[in-house]
Amino acid sequence: MLVETQLIEAIAPDIMQNIQDRYRVLQNIYWMQPIGRRNLAESLELTERVLRTETDLLKKLNLIATSKSGMYLTEKGEKVYEQLVKLMDQLFGMQQLEKKIADSFAIDRCMIVDGDSDRQKKVAEEFGSLLNEILKSKLPDGKNIIAVMGGTTMAVAAKQLTSLKTEKRRNLFVPARGGIGEAVNLQANSVSAEMAIRSQGEYRTLYVPEQLSLATYESLLKEPSIVEVLELIDRSNCVVHGIGRALHMAARRKMSEKEILMLKQKNAVAESFGYFFDEDGKVVYKVPSVGLQLKGIKSIPYIFAIAGGKSKAKAIRAYLKNAPKQTWLITDAAAANQILKGISL
Repeated sequence: MLVETQLIEAIAPDIMQNIQDRYRVLQNIYWMQPIGRRNLAESLELTERVLRTETDLLKKLNLIATSKSGMYLTEKGEKVYEQLVKLMDQLFGMQQLEKKIADSFAIDRCMIVDGDSDRQKKVAEEFGSLLNEILKSKLPDGKNIIAVMGGTTMAVAAKQLTSLKTEKRRNLFVPARGGIGEAVNLQANSVSAEMAIRSQGEYRTLYVPEQLSLATYESLLKEPSIVEVLELIDRSNCVVHGIGRALHMAARRKMSEKEILMLKQKNAVAESFGYFFDEDGKVVYKVPSVGLQLKGIKSIPYIFAIAGGKSKAKAIRAYLKNAPKQTWLITDAAAANQILKGISL
């Protein structure tokens, strides 16, 4: 593909840029449809005059149409866009970017969705679609126990799963940790249940707060239903988790002002599994909690981390310095480009 691209650029250097520009227009309409020209121009950082030239051409090609609500892809446009996604990946080096991140942090794989999930909601949905395909291909036959974290990105991704059940494979989903006091639909219990229902799997719930006093924790460990779920979590062979920004997660966990001040003083930028990390990846604080621990995932064969958006780049980068080597990272181009800044291979 590289040789063919170089030949095209040698004889018609403008063609590749035109293809890329029009692909970006189609992509952003697909993400945000229906969308007006002004909002689309802002998203693409183009003037309305330049954008009008591109959209008029795409209309003539019957790839987009307009309504009172804005522009949207036609049936033909959606088919063309879906075919273009793989081609653009090959043409413009997304695979090289994925390899750089995986090699830089010594993790198994990195898979990148184009776009910025901070700005385009559909990108998080594409995280879920990608996770779905990976789970279909990677989960072994037999009974799998899949431990799942909560969070906004995870909740969106969960809705994209389809059947993972086969004649030889059964899947049990469990929450990786207790609840942290956030909206019910974002908690690990809800996300793991959503994944189970959509993938034709089974699930168990863990109805305990994540942060407990020692006395309460010891009391709960005597409850048979809680002990059963904790044992299942310990036996999980797959974990799907997010990566959070430190102060954002501290607020979600309803941590005290004293703890939040401490995190600021220690320059915490990331949180995952109840551990807070600074930019160098050093653990600066750990929340006492129920469920899967960071040290406990090192022996789990299938680990999938999902996080994206330019705003999370520092958090992802800090966590990856601690990620087990069997980790697969699912992220977006906005985060990936920021993560790689300053890294020399």
